[in-house]
Amino acid sequence: MDLHLAGKRALITGASKGIGRATALMLAGEGCDLVLVSRTEAALAATADDIRFRHAVAVDIIAADLSVTSAIERVAAEAGALDILVNNAGAIPQGDLLGLDEATWRSAWDLKVFGFIGLTRALYPRLKDRRGVVVNVIGAAGEWLDPNYLAGSTGNAALMAFTKTIGKAAPKDGCRVVGINPGPVETDRIQQALRARAKREWGDEERWREFYATMPFGRPASPEEIAAAVAFLASPRSAYTTGTILTIDGAPK
Repeated sequence: MDLHLAGKRALITGASKGIGRATALMLAGEGCDLVLVSRTEAALAATADDIRFRHAVAVDIIAADLSVTSAIERVAAEAGALDILVNNAGAIPQGDLLGLDEATWRSAWDLKVFGFIGLTRALYPRLKDRRGVVVNVIGAAGEWLDPNYLAGSTGNAALMAFTKTIGKAAPKDGCRVVGINPGPVETDRIQQALRARAKREWGDEERWREFYATMPFGRPASPEEIAAAVAFLASPRSAYTTGTILTIDGAPK
């Protein structure tokens, strides 16, 4: 299916690894020029080189910590014209009400919650100029409401509300805003989490893959499966979709 994305320009945050990197490769394969953003310049440069080797598209990089307002402003100033914004950066640690201190909670929300909101606000006028699309890669914990992932569940739920609310208003500007809630995805982050769980429960972190058996289809999603959904939702093939959040979690019991 031709997604009619050739010639579009997309900015992707958290773009040097995991879902962000897979999304960058997917959009490049569809002919999008890219602006890649993450904290680590060396990892961004390596990702950009890989994409340029595989695809004949322009790739710019901006190393920035999106938990800082001045960095968001710098990204907005350097990004140029855009058709697509993919908010993906941010990881919120596990912990229940008493297990996370206020500093950890605020730091995590500064990057993921306020990072998504701040960058969207900063870039929205430019997206309006080109009838653009925002895709927020949020997380299914906003639906599962896990007490042991309290900061993540509440932060993701807030981003779900943000996505649905501005997605409802966006059509008057010729824009769309959509979200994706991935469940477990096979990234370095899930491997680290499962290793810690295996060590905690069994005293052997090398047994971490045994948890795959408890997941739908006996595995987590691949980053490419999430990236494919991002590409479709960002494309003109999905032009009547806004204020919607797609859950990709294998329908766990």
